[in-house]
Amino acid sequence: MSKIQFHIGLITISLVSACKTAAPPKQTVAETQPLLEVGKEQFSIDDYQDSYNKNKFASDSTKELTPEEYLPIYTDLKIKVLQAKSEGKDTTLDYREEIFSYRDQLAKNHLVDKDLVEKLTNEAYNRLKQEVRASHILVGVSEDASPADTLEAYRATIGLRGRLEEGSDFADMAARFSKDPAAKTTKGDLGYFTAFQTLYPIETAAYTLPVGKISQPVRTKGGYHLIKVNDRRNNRGMVRVAHIMVKVDTAGTAAQKESAKARIDEAYTQLQNGAEWNLVVDKYSDDRESRKNGGLLPLFGTGQMVSEIEESAFALTRPQSYSQPVLTMYGWHIIRLIEKRPIETLANMAPSLRKKVVTDSRGKVIEQANAKRLREKYAVQEAADQWQQVAALADSTLRTGKWDYQRAVSADWSTVTLFRIEQRPYDALSFLNYVKRKQTPRPKDASPAVVFRRFYNDYLNESLVEYEKEHLEETNPEFRSLMSEIREGVLFSQIMEEQVWQRSLSDSTGQRAFYEKNKARYNYPERAFATIVAAKDTQTLSSLKKTLATSPYKLERKSKELLFPLNSAEIGNQQLEALNDLYIIMEKNADYVVEIAGYRSADEPETISSTRARNVVKYLNARNIPILRIIEKDYGSFRQSAEPERNRRVAFQFYSQSKSDVEKVYNAEVPGAVTIREGYFPKTDPAFSGFKWQAGEQMINSNGSFLWANVAKIDPPRPKTFPEARGTVINDYQKELEKQWVAKLQEKFPVKVNAQELEKIKR
Repeated sequence: MSKIQFHIGLITISLVSACKTAAPPKQTVAETQPLLEVGKEQFSIDDYQDSYNKNKFASDSTKELTPEEYLPIYTDLKIKVLQAKSEGKDTTLDYREEIFSYRDQLAKNHLVDKDLVEKLTNEAYNRLKQEVRASHILVGVSEDASPADTLEAYRATIGLRGRLEEGSDFADMAARFSKDPAAKTTKGDLGYFTAFQTLYPIETAAYTLPVGKISQPVRTKGGYHLIKVNDRRNNRGMVRVAHIMVKVDTAGTAAQKESAKARIDEAYTQLQNGAEWNLVVDKYSDDRESRKNGGLLPLFGTGQMVSEIEESAFALTRPQSYSQPVLTMYGWHIIRLIEKRPIETLANMAPSLRKKVVTDSRGKVIEQANAKRLREKYAVQEAADQWQQVAALADSTLRTGKWDYQRAVSADWSTVTLFRIEQRPYDALSFLNYVKRKQTPRPKDASPAVVFRRFYNDYLNESLVEYEKEHLEETNPEFRSLMSEIREGVLFSQIMEEQVWQRSLSDSTGQRAFYEKNKARYNYPERAFATIVAAKDTQTLSSLKKTLATSPYKLERKSKELLFPLNSAEIGNQQLEALNDLYIIMEKNADYVVEIAGYRSADEPETISSTRARNVVKYLNARNIPILRIIEKDYGSFRQSAEPERNRRVAFQFYSQSKSDVEKVYNAEVPGAVTIREGYFPKTDPAFSGFKWQAGEQMINSNGSFLWANVAKIDPPRPKTFPEARGTVINDYQKELEKQWVAKLQEKFPVKVNAQELEKIKR
């Protein structure tokens, strides 16, 4: 039995009653009668209706309870909560800490302007439909600069804009005047971008300006920007590619760079001649991570990948087609298109967009709107004279982040009130400690007075948020109802854990006695012990049957071979990389067994192939892969390869004791291609639909899938032993304990139901 689930919902009930009489009209309010009394507690029909609306599917998610059917469940909950309170469980430290944790978490959701978040989410999605190419010029000035410095930067920006409007070239002006470190190279070009890929003010300017136009000064933390929109296009969506990468050291010699180019050209030629992509990746790619998966890279969109790879990927139109070699700062690449996906629907993207909206630079818009709302909601009284006293403490150490008010003055700031929120005073000492705690180094042009005032505004806004948080139950009926439900839920969970759940699990004597008394309940029906396999085609099904015929099962999965120099069995750096991949596979798959096969050239010593295999075994043993999971074989000079260097190898073949591993390997390339089930099946199991109820092998075609069953035996019905029935016994015993306990509680907390109020529920 699981612990109580907390259902969060918004229930708004408006009760308006009025009667018409002679003028002037008078409003009458009928006295509310309780629906029921439990012990000395009374519960109204509204409280019951609220609980019912949230939990009417609690007992069976497929069947909605009627309001009358829910009444005993509701009463049962209230009785248990009252018992928990009578035992003082609502006064313990653990209870208070748990409630505080829930409250803190839930309060965050009620302190955000949900309408504004939704508005910004929709705005972001509409922007994501387009990609904008823009350029910018930055006139640097920090957000904490003095008013004079800020005004000077603004005027300089206006001056630059005037020159641009008169015909000066934007790229030339960016290279000459922009404080963006990359401007001399990029000439201010930001490339194509979409929502969330640049600062929100720059993004907004880019999405609202016509192509070719230049913005008014746009303020960010770094200064003032002039934005020019160069182009717009529809969002190209997301693309997934695989790549082959040959690293190029930018500081390398000309010979090294030529060698890298020759290597990527060789890989490209092999692909052109029909070589399998994965084999070429395995042989040439220097990207160790992607090489394990055929060079596969994560999905990406505009602005999320190196531009050369991005443009090459989006230029490909046919899945599995590949590009010519492409040079990036990392080296040479061949890009293979796997798939393209259009932008997702708003319904699918909304949850992740809401998170981004709150956490990216537009989150500042939400903070500012919330601060404005709270200043209008609560009475705030600021003490200008006291602020002037405190403001005098600002000095140049605020720029270095080493400011300390105690060095400046020894006054008792705890007696100075900076401001009041609804008459609650907030003293200067708390603010000064806030500054000391929050300070960080600032730009050289930061004004100590501006920094100090910013800290004050932040402290006041954060104090308003905390005040709102403390008084949520008073101002927010939804939050008040939810917290009441959570408090009851925690008490219910604690009392049930103590009286029912833990007792039923730990009382083995009681479990056995309950089983003996109710043996007739616990029986196995007639069952077949079988393996049932489903595949999309007969070829795959035949391959699966062959694989499952012998245990351990041979898997269609291999690891990279180790190649050794002539007459060498030593494991060096080249071999260690492949061995590490082998170790990771064995570590992640506990049922795997690996065959380690050593080979040699005909002109090498006879013992060298076995030594190569033995050294690999030693490596795995040293990394805690037991010998029982290793099959060691020495093939000597047999099975000679057409590629001479491969004759000096150690090869790996994986096996597994688990049919689920076989299923995973078959589904690795095509998810859901096969399913394998093994165990006992009753006659009523849908998996047996279409099969004959008899031992032996059978194959059928059902709804386009090919199914094979191997029924080892059919067991007749029989009673379950106690170990076999224990899980069900515990569940039933739990219900019995709860039933007995509730009967005692009903004597302690008698229930009285108001028949007239109950009739209202029935209607």
